[in-house]
Amino acid sequence: MIWDQLTSENIKGLDHSIPAILPVAATEQHGAHLPVATDRLIAEHFAFQTHTAVPEQVLILPCVGIGCSNHHMDFSGTLTLTHHTFLKQVEEIIQSVFHHGFTKIIILNSHGGNQGAGQVLVEKLGHQYPDCDVIMTSWWQIARNELMDITETGFGGVGHAGEFETSLMMLIAPELVHHQKITSGKNQSVYNWAKADLLHGPAASWYRSMKQLTPNGIFGEPGAASVEKGKHITETVVRNILNIIQDLQPR
Repeated sequence: MIWDQLTSENIKGLDHSIPAILPVAATEQHGAHLPVATDRLIAEHFAFQTHTAVPEQVLILPCVGIGCSNHHMDFSGTLTLTHHTFLKQVEEIIQSVFHHGFTKIIILNSHGGNQGAGQVLVEKLGHQYPDCDVIMTSWWQIARNELMDITETGFGGVGHAGEFETSLMMLIAPELVHHQKITSGKNQSVYNWAKADLLHGPAASWYRSMKQLTPNGIFGEPGAASVEKGKHITETVVRNILNIIQDLQPR
C-alpha cells in the first residue's frame, strides 16, 4: 500500500503491525550520463517493486529525496541538507508514523552519505521507542554477498554512477541515461586502509570529497552496465527486503 494514496480513514483502519518503508535518498550529480534524481529514482524503484510483490503487507511512505551530499557540492546540481536537518526530518516523519500507531519502520537508503546519520537515527529512535522496530539498510548492504556475484568490474567498479547505478537507471528510466556520455570513473588512489566502494567497506573512515575521489564525478565502471544487470540487481535486493518484512510479521 502507498501511504499518500490512501485516505486518512483507510490508514486508520489498517493492521498497525504492517511494516512501513521510508525511502531516503539524495539529489546530487551522477556524472555526465545520469540525472541528479538517480538516488531518489532508485530508492523509489526498490520500494515500489517491494509493494508490487506484497501490496497488502507493506506501507510505502513518501521518499525523502534530498540527503547529506556536502561531499558532492563541487558539482553543479547537487542539493544537500546538513546532517542535523536530515536527522530531524527523518526522525519527525518516523515519529509521525509511530504517533498513528504503527510500530515497524524500515529506512531504505540509496545514498552513501546518509548512512552515518541513519545509524544515529536507529540508535536514538530505538532507545526512545523500545516497543517499536527501527531498521535501516542501504540497498547494496542488504544483499552484499549476492551482489558480489553480479558485479563484473571488481573492486572499485561499484561506486558512484558506476556499474550498478547505471544498470538500474537503464532499467528504471532509460530515457534519462545519456549513453553517449558514459565514461569510466577517474578513481583516485588512496591509502590501502581507506579503499572502498559500495560492496567493499574501508578498514578506517577517512573523509574525502567526491571530487577528490574522482574528478569526473564517476566512481566505477558504468560501461559494464546493462538492463539485464539492472533486473538482476532489482530481483536480488527486493528478495532481501521481503526477507526483512517476513521476519517482522507477527508470530
